[in-house]
Amino acid sequence: MRSAEPADVETVVELRAIVMRPDLERLGRFDEHRVRQRLRDSFSTQYTSVIVAEGAFAGSVTLRPAEDGWWLEHFYLAPGLHGRGLGSAVLHSLLRRTDSDGVPVRLNVLQGSAARRLYERHGFTAVAEDAIDVFMLRRPGAC
Repeated sequence: MRSAEPADVETVVELRAIVMRPDLERLGRFDEHRVRQRLRDSFSTQYTSVIVAEGAFAGSVTLRPAEDGWWLEHFYLAPGLHGRGLGSAVLHSLLRRTDSDGVPVRLNVLQGSAARRLYERHGFTAVAEDAIDVFMLRRPGAC
């Protein structure tokens, strides 16, 4: 992983649109402009890392400080890299760091998203949900 740079925003924006499209369409929420603009509006080089695999852009992840812990967001991997353990390796690395802080990590994932299983394998549990999102929490040191 490397720190994100301002020039990375459009690459991450396009990956987000690709990765989220199936779930957003299933939920009746896909909008070509909105899916991109939401990331542009919240992109932070300070808290975002670019994931590199075999020397090429592979994805991104943002870990922002929150009032009582961390928020994990904008975790996207190129579709051709899903199922190869890269997401688990990235998540494991981030959680090792947050565990040393002794504070929880929160995230939200779309209802029905396969990503939920990844988060559950790493100790996240659902704490609330609505028609669109599942809000998850991981306490420090959880599996």
